[in-house]
Amino acid sequence: MSEASMEASSNMPELKPLLSCLRLQFHKDFTLEDAEALVDYFAGLGITHIYASPLWDARSGSTHGYDGVDPTRLNPEIGDEAALTRLVERLRTHGMGLIVDFVPNHLAVGGRENPYWLDVLRWGPSGRFADMFDINWRDNGDPTLEGRLLVPFLGEPYGQALVSGDMTLALDEATGLFQIDYFEHCFPIDPRCHALMLLESGMGEQARPFEQIEEAVSLEEGAERAGLALAEHVRTHDGRAALDTLLARYNPETPEGAERLHVLLERQHYRLAWWRTANDSLNWRRFFDITELGALRVDDPAVFAQTHVYLLELIERGLVDGVRLDHVDGLADPAGYCRLLRARVDEAATRRPGGAPETPLPIFVEKILEGNESLPLDWGMTGTTGYEFMNVVSKLQHDAQGEAPLKALWQSLSGRAHSFEKEVIRARREIIDTALVTEFERAVRALADVARHDPMTRDTTPAMIRRVLRELAVQFPIYRTYADDQGLAPRDENFFAHAVAAAREALTPPDQSVLDQIYDWLGGDAPANDDEPGCRQKRNAIVRFAQLTSPLAAKAVEDTAGYRSAVLISRNDVGFDGAHFACSTEDFHRFNAWQARHFPGTMVTTATHDHKRGEDVRARLAALSEWGDRWAEQVRGWLTASSSLRQAGDDDGTPVGPSTAEEMMVYQLIVGAWPLTLSPDDAQGLEQFATRIADWQEKALREAKLNSHWLYPDETHERQCREFVMTLLTDDRGAALRQSIYDVVAAVSPTGALNALVQTLLRMTVPGFPDCYQGTERWDFSLVDPDNRRPVDFNERREQLTQNRPMIELIDHWRDGRIKQALITQVLGLRQRLPTPFLHGDYQPLDFEGERAGQLVGFTREYEGRAIMVIATRHGGSLLEGDTLCIDASRWGNTRVKTSNEDAQGWQSLVTGQAVNVQVPVSDLMSSLPFCVLFRDAATVTSHAEHARQAETAQEDAAQGDQMQSV
Repeated sequence: MSEASMEASSNMPELKPLLSCLRLQFHKDFTLEDAEALVDYFAGLGITHIYASPLWDARSGSTHGYDGVDPTRLNPEIGDEAALTRLVERLRTHGMGLIVDFVPNHLAVGGRENPYWLDVLRWGPSGRFADMFDINWRDNGDPTLEGRLLVPFLGEPYGQALVSGDMTLALDEATGLFQIDYFEHCFPIDPRCHALMLLESGMGEQARPFEQIEEAVSLEEGAERAGLALAEHVRTHDGRAALDTLLARYNPETPEGAERLHVLLERQHYRLAWWRTANDSLNWRRFFDITELGALRVDDPAVFAQTHVYLLELIERGLVDGVRLDHVDGLADPAGYCRLLRARVDEAATRRPGGAPETPLPIFVEKILEGNESLPLDWGMTGTTGYEFMNVVSKLQHDAQGEAPLKALWQSLSGRAHSFEKEVIRARREIIDTALVTEFERAVRALADVARHDPMTRDTTPAMIRRVLRELAVQFPIYRTYADDQGLAPRDENFFAHAVAAAREALTPPDQSVLDQIYDWLGGDAPANDDEPGCRQKRNAIVRFAQLTSPLAAKAVEDTAGYRSAVLISRNDVGFDGAHFACSTEDFHRFNAWQARHFPGTMVTTATHDHKRGEDVRARLAALSEWGDRWAEQVRGWLTASSSLRQAGDDDGTPVGPSTAEEMMVYQLIVGAWPLTLSPDDAQGLEQFATRIADWQEKALREAKLNSHWLYPDETHERQCREFVMTLLTDDRGAALRQSIYDVVAAVSPTGALNALVQTLLRMTVPGFPDCYQGTERWDFSLVDPDNRRPVDFNERREQLTQNRPMIELIDHWRDGRIKQALITQVLGLRQRLPTPFLHGDYQPLDFEGERAGQLVGFTREYEGRAIMVIATRHGGSLLEGDTLCIDASRWGNTRVKTSNEDAQGWQSLVTGQAVNVQVPVSDLMSSLPFCVLFRDAATVTSHAEHARQAETAQEDAAQGDQMQSV
């Protein structure tokens, strides 16, 4: 901040503790200035921190910021530092803070906007940024790439691109350096090649400074001086003519020019290639299988310093109050990185205006936790970004009794009778052989290096390693391990043992012995036990294996199996364990108790910029788990009725369109995402909705990789599927079926809305702090990105907030979404008024008794006499009647909370403000809402104790009076 800003900040309210955040997606159409104008609304909602998508300079037109090009400056499309300062100053007037998303794993490459990438292309291994990207400059199995990197950004094979005329030699007249222009891409020419180019074109005087580049203080300084001289020369008439002559010599539209251009390109530190070569031949690491995102080596201290300097500066200046880390599992050493970042953030925080904060600034990691995996306690992280809560609350709301009929429906009709686990294994096998071949072969080479180092193992051939490693990676149950020089961490041993045991069953006896050897190399035997070269090679193999299994898990589970298996597609989302349909309240409580003990400040979310289905879509689909056989009957009928909507095929006239599995998924999505305000007769609304569903299906088809694919889409099948959806939802021929679907939507929507409200309530009250994704303070029926990143009408939400209507009144108008916003506002307000039980409170499950005890979930959180109690309905479909969310008292019967007399008293209702004794029937506690939030603070407890003491004294006095009368 400026001196004036720092002085003004001393008069502002203190920064509130992190109690809630709201995620905002910044881009050219939603800027820092736009966010500044909404701060009052966010404060009124009860938010304490804004949680920003990456703010750093990104590709032009980026809608998300994860394709950053320079982390040392802000993205000019969303605002400059002055705009950031104004936003923070506005936040500070309400005591609010700013959390920023940071991407340590990668930067966008290709194009012409990343200065570090362009420098690597220009100078190769001798450049100052040669070690910034994770490039294998040597021994990568391809002699044409020794000392060079593959650059697969051509739209057609290299030879065709060379003679097409699309690649042209040009001079950047600002720097005086040559480059190849190819559509949006720029491929710099090594300045050390410029001298020969100039000499051959009769420009000897301009060539001499380039001949002396390596005599300068640095290559960059020598090139800059020579380039500026050339740029000045070509501004003259003679210089321009000479440049035109030179460029004409390299015109690829002539055979001589194409040959000359090819020879020049062969002298560069890169090899231009067709984009399809990336999966087979890439010699640098990328983000998953996205070649436009090049991975960084932040384990290198110099790279860490270069990429984090601005982030740490903003923290030191008090402009940033917390960090969210994207995709740490892609790093070579996530644990070491997290510990180092924690140390640097804590150090920067000591120099903040006003001194160091009382508690460490929060740092959250995006980490997918599988099975019984948990975030390591020794990383120094505040917690995760909350996918694991999103998963467990979803399981809580799915009725286990619905799994059998829904699974029978899917497996009998879809043609995919495999379990979700087997779908994952199949997907892993496909992906390791296609999209991730490069990453797989990199790990094979690393293990082959280990084998060759020891005479006892040098006969372990790459082919042996390839067979064994493939099976081990396919069977690996989590994203990655975190082995280091000391070998496997204890927490990883069981996961690794599972993979080894599963792989052993698929391998021949000779390969089983290789499996045991690979287990030792990957951490079973600590690398530190070897000599230095052996330790280094083992360490590299461990890293390359981890950087294989992480993207393999993501692509196989989230992006493939999740679109192939749909018993209920609400159980397939980011961070979900799709093999498990439901969980008990005991499982839910165990999860929350763990969080309270180990990560009380973790992020808790139910919607993100990455979710596959909006939080309220999942909540409504969870309600279908209570239908079971009824849903199966509906779907069978729809599949029969839909045959008339299919077009005749071109060849034999057989009706075409989505497969049965694809059609079944579409019905789930339509029912789950149908807007509450959409009538089956609203032509315009149906057109918009149908387009969204059709767009989702196109992405789903390509992700499933069965009947289409991102790399080779079946445009005919995609078109037929789109026509089917549009006919179903917009054409008169689909009217009857559309009405039938709408009838189901109308019937299941109240239960879905109840689930959605309970999900929201639990997110805001369990251990951790709630993250509210932009716009989800109203009903969120969004689909996968980019649908979930559509513009948000904040003006509508702000106007709605000013009405300040009580929840008891709004519950009757639940379809307009005001009830959800009111719930958020009231509970977030309670978090600010009574923060200690939310920040430090324990977690104690509530027990219930009576006929509906299994349809309740509840808990208390208490700290130093201040406490909250939450009671909510689960599997409420059997409790609701008609179009209301209010549950008739008779439905609860004799159900009540099991608690002692002492614990039952002193509570106050958040909704009514009245005193409550929780020993009354549940029907009394939830007479007007399907949930209940109670609280008590120290003053209430004291008042209650005094009241009890007075009552006891009165009883004693009365007893003594009776005794006196009897005497």
